Amino acid sequence: MFDKILIANRGEIAVRIIRACKELGIRSVAVYSKADADSLHVQLADEAVCIGEAPSKESYLKIDRIISAAEVTDVEAIHPGYGFLSENAHFAEVCEGCNIKFIGPPSTAIRAMGDKVAARETMRKAGVPVVPGSDGPVTSEDEALKTARRIGYPVIIKAAGGGGGRGMRVAHNDPSLIKAYHTARSEAERAFANPTVYVEKYLEEPRHIEFQILADRRGKVIHLGERDCSIQRRHQKLLEESPSPIMTGDLRKKMGKAAIRAAEAVGYVNAGTVEFLVDKNGDFYFIEMNTRVQVEHPVTEEVTGIDIVKEQIRIAAGEELGYDQKHIEFPRCAIECRINAEDPFNNFQPSPGRIDFLHVPGGLGVRVDQHVYSGYVIPPYYDSMIGKLICYARDRRTALDRMSRALDEFVIRGIRTTIPLHKMIIKDPNFRRGRYSTSFVERLLNTTTQAGLQLSSDETKSS
Repeated sequence: MFDKILIANRGEIAVRIIRACKELGIRSVAVYSKADADSLHVQLADEAVCIGEAPSKESYLKIDRIISAAEVTDVEAIHPGYGFLSENAHFAEVCEGCNIKFIGPPSTAIRAMGDKVAARETMRKAGVPVVPGSDGPVTSEDEALKTARRIGYPVIIKAAGGGGGRGMRVAHNDPSLIKAYHTARSEAERAFANPTVYVEKYLEEPRHIEFQILADRRGKVIHLGERDCSIQRRHQKLLEESPSPIMTGDLRKKMGKAAIRAAEAVGYVNAGTVEFLVDKNGDFYFIEMNTRVQVEHPVTEEVTGIDIVKEQIRIAAGEELGYDQKHIEFPRCAIECRINAEDPFNNFQPSPGRIDFLHVPGGLGVRVDQHVYSGYVIPPYYDSMIGKLICYARDRRTALDRMSRALDEFVIRGIRTTIPLHKMIIKDPNFRRGRYSTSFVERLLNTTTQAGLQLSSDETKSS
């Protein structure tokens, strides 16, 4: 096992990794920007190194500074968390070249799944169903139009090197396709320095289902079941749950086997997530693989009892998985609400600033992963997620009731958050019946009257 690990990240996930290290008896090193000098992860780590100015391109995305911090503090491994450099194949290669263990998959697997066009072809060859679409990148309006007419509208234009909902546009006819093509390319160029896009059939009212996989260095690959991530806005996830309300034993078996085939096809090692869309007929299609730990990993942890971050560290240290697929059980239900510093009723405008007062919920079946505290100033430079509320129980109804109670207890004053929207979602009759798709949030916001949405300023801020 490692003696010391550097966490190349910030915020909630950095705190999460530090806690796992402490339980494993591993010393931790935090890196931070000048804006994060007072952050919780800096305070909890055994050592901390400042790596630059506030903008991420001057700090958390600076590979040379992170490697320098790792060498100065004499760490054996680096955990990238999620976001930033977590799916950067070059960063993984640099770590490998410096004889520092990268706590994640090999760079070859990151590269194989990082290009969505290449990943689709790899999955096709592995016998994993993929959404109908272009055979490769589309490099002109004419090529995009030919593909759309062949597979039929609606279609979605996607960035080949993207993720997180950026570089994605839906088109329902030829004129909208031309506009979507150029918009997606421009956004992909800005976000990922790669304008390459491809075309897929747009599945209407699908469920977004992802499978958590673990793979050790001896070739053993297992899955830890699914998470339903269909509650999202503009392809950004807001709430996740496991098991999915639509899941059957037969469907889980088929999708789980497909997820394992996907991982084996690229020689995957460590934790990863294979994402699918499931249509109204119950047919499923591969859309991408996230070669890192996911924001929503606590959902699976609370259902299965397996600490995914600890498993990541153990696998990177060369340990074998201590269990087989037959040992994985799903005795509980779990739900996660992402708490973002945003105003959900004002086009999700970010709400950075000082937290005047914070009270987090507790009690049986309640978990809060967060990095903020009373008096903490949320900087405007990074992702707006400030925490995650996870509730779990033996059945879905109890987990939902527990989440409703916990959301009422969650008090954050001084900024606006997504908590009021989560309260609406949890109380919605269709959501409680498990009847929802990826368009649920847009429909909920569109069909709720403006008067109903406008909570008082005090109530919104105090929630």
